[in-house]
Amino acid sequence: MSEANSSHATELTSQYIAQVTGDLERNTKEQERIGQEIEALQEQLHALQHDHTVLVNMQQALGSANPATATEADTATAPSVPHQASAEPKQSKGKKAAATSAKKSASKKPAAKAPSVKASTAATKPTLVELIRGHLEKQTEPRSAAEITTALTQAHPDRSVKATVVRTTLEGLVAKSHAHRTKQGSSVFYTTAATSEPAAAEPQQEAVAG
Repeated sequence: MSEANSSHATELTSQYIAQVTGDLERNTKEQERIGQEIEALQEQLHALQHDHTVLVNMQQALGSANPATATEADTATAPSVPHQASAEPKQSKGKKAAATSAKKSASKKPAAKAPSVKASTAATKPTLVELIRGHLEKQTEPRSAAEITTALTQAHPDRSVKATVVRTTLEGLVAKSHAHRTKQGSSVFYTTAATSEPAAAEPQQEAVAG
């Protein structure tokens, strides 16, 4: 009887060990998944904070330029004193109007350049999503998250690109149908969804030609 009890206890212990081991693995994977999501959200938060800083600077720059423009406009539209208007020759009035129009055109030039400055600033800091999509569009073969991370790190040494964040971003692109995922054995590879666009555009070109 003692041997039967001992074997039964050993079997129960093995089952408990297997169950605890499985629960521990699931717990570890869940921690990794949540950690990856947090890192991806932090990356998006940094991008939004950078855009916010640029927008605030643009708002301040435009706001400081508006009072000067408004003052010049008020000066140009203010009525002149009657006795001065009668005493001034017509030619002097024409010169003042030309000078006022020149000032207005000069004050408008900085405001016209502002959008181009903003565009160039935004272009120098692409988001991680844009970098990954651009990299996939240049590839002719599927790439793993590790390969994409290595390529982006070499191309952008000034940025901190982590494999976990890249993998989470790739899964987000797959969920939005912006990328495709294929599995070969235990490895997962990604391709861009844009490769199917030229094939879809061919019938339209043939129809236009016909």
